[in-house]
Amino acid sequence: MNGYERRKQKKMEQIFAAAIELFFKYGFQKVSVNEIADKAKVSPATIYNYFGTKEQLYTDSLINWMDKQLAQYENILDSELSFPEKTKEIMLLEAKNLKILGNEFPKVPSSEVSGLMQMVDSYSEQKIVPFFKKFVALGKQEGYIRKEQTEEMMMRYFTIFQNELYRYWEATNQERTTWSMDQLMELFFYGVGGRGKPQEQDES
Repeated sequence: MNGYERRKQKKMEQIFAAAIELFFKYGFQKVSVNEIADKAKVSPATIYNYFGTKEQLYTDSLINWMDKQLAQYENILDSELSFPEKTKEIMLLEAKNLKILGNEFPKVPSSEVSGLMQMVDSYSEQKIVPFFKKFVALGKQEGYIRKEQTEEMMMRYFTIFQNELYRYWEATNQERTTWSMDQLMELFFYGVGGRGKPQEQDES
């Protein structure tokens, strides 16, 4: 990467950071390109040169934000944590991110919602699904997921728990959420029967 490309990349990161902060805080319609440019310390002309329209800037900023969240998931999966701890951290982060997106979508003009949903679906298919397959493969390798379980069924199972956590998530009550998360993780990996079969628990 030469000097020009580095400077351009730096400016784009400044624009993405400023845009996503303002879009998430005020919504698409209430934020102007001039306000984003001012916060990013670039000219409005630079934004239009890079992105063409405010709509494209919004889409590209959201993809950039999702890429950063996915990178965090990857880092967790590649960490030294146990598989249950990795699952817990990923699920917590996913619940918070879904809450952010859930708060964001109502602020988007109705004419843009369909296209935005298509973009999110496409992103999921191209990037989230491959990550989840990697997650399932690791769980099977370490013995936490039965080898006969399909990726599709595991994704549905994960989504059930993740949706419940999203519904329950309260940013102002971290202690309560963490306590509930521990119980959810117990259910996720061991079901209502606990860590062993009933007869095994009785014998111990």
